[in-house]
Amino acid sequence: MGTVRTAAVIGGGIGGTVTAMALARAGIEATVHEAHPGGADSAGAMLSLAPNGLAALRIVGAEEAVRAAGQPVPGVVMADGAGHRLAEFHGFPGLPATHAMARADLHRALTEQALAQGVKIERGRRLVRAEEDHDGVIAVFSDGSTAQADVLIGADGIRSTVRTLIDPAAPGPEYAGVLGFGGLVAADVAPAEPGTMYFAFGRSFIGWWRLPDGQICWFASLPRTEPLTWAEVQRIPAEQWLARLRERYADHVPGERLLAHTAPDTLMATGPMERMPSVPRWHRGRLVLVGDAVHAPSSSSGQGASLAIESAVELARCLRDLPDHTAAFGAYERLRRSRVELIGGNAAATNRAKAGQAGGPPAMPTPEQMFGPVHRHLIDWHATVPGEGQ
Repeated sequence: MGTVRTAAVIGGGIGGTVTAMALARAGIEATVHEAHPGGADSAGAMLSLAPNGLAALRIVGAEEAVRAAGQPVPGVVMADGAGHRLAEFHGFPGLPATHAMARADLHRALTEQALAQGVKIERGRRLVRAEEDHDGVIAVFSDGSTAQADVLIGADGIRSTVRTLIDPAAPGPEYAGVLGFGGLVAADVAPAEPGTMYFAFGRSFIGWWRLPDGQICWFASLPRTEPLTWAEVQRIPAEQWLARLRERYADHVPGERLLAHTAPDTLMATGPMERMPSVPRWHRGRLVLVGDAVHAPSSSSGQGASLAIESAVELARCLRDLPDHTAAFGAYERLRRSRVELIGGNAAATNRAKAGQAGGPPAMPTPEQMFGPVHRHLIDWHATVPGEGQ
């Protein structure tokens, strides 16, 4: 058992709540400090949790609650922009199906589960600095309050404050060259069997699936050289965005039809697609990063939430098994860096294709990319984490 007994987790989103639950399972008392008074910002449309993410949630006792908040979509159908079906896949044995859900529903399920497990969540606590000494670290918040712990964990998202405290020269998020959108239409607008996700590749890409209420939810992207902030995207009327999307997806099957039947009040403008480039320093002293704060791979990967959940569990294992925070943080980075950067790099290549920067249309992924080692990755909670050189 390591020497770390308490942790201050900065950020109450997906990564932060799972980190706190995993630490509690490892025998470490964790308190979540969330900046927003009403809870973590759950803005965004829909997301998917891959089999590897759900398997990691099983370790912290949250898999069933999250499954109940979402919809299983084990099937995948690939087509081209002319409407020709090219390939079809149906999950694989031994792992849960991918689940699709609203980001807000995932956040709610995880928060309720964390509270039920006795995790303390303090809201309205915006971190401004951290003070370390040989006994621990003190988090100082904007309202003047403080919290002391053995370690401080930055789960504060893609614009992480903790990342800049660890390394003032750390890179920020990288714009992928596209804006993300989604919408809802009636069930008869495009073919969609329940439990199946559809992807159509052509000059532009669009994906869609049938919701439990029968509506079809679609997601697409619009290339744009100059980035806009989320707030700037929201200020442009939905009618204008729809006009641009309809022009982009003219003659696309079924993109043209999906967009033609989308009403402005159902359009979801999710803002610029961003990712974190390689972060040189994951930790310093008693401070460490987890989730989007250090390895956000962009929504094109379908792995953002799942990777954050994996890293939360792996960090807890390392703090449980290694003698001190220095050894634990080093082992955690060794376990995670190569995996998350490979997935992030693949998503960046997809984004470049979507933005028209790759010299051709978005490439259709292979079955191995869809259902390969990325999705089969399982964490053995009961295995002991080796130290460096072991």
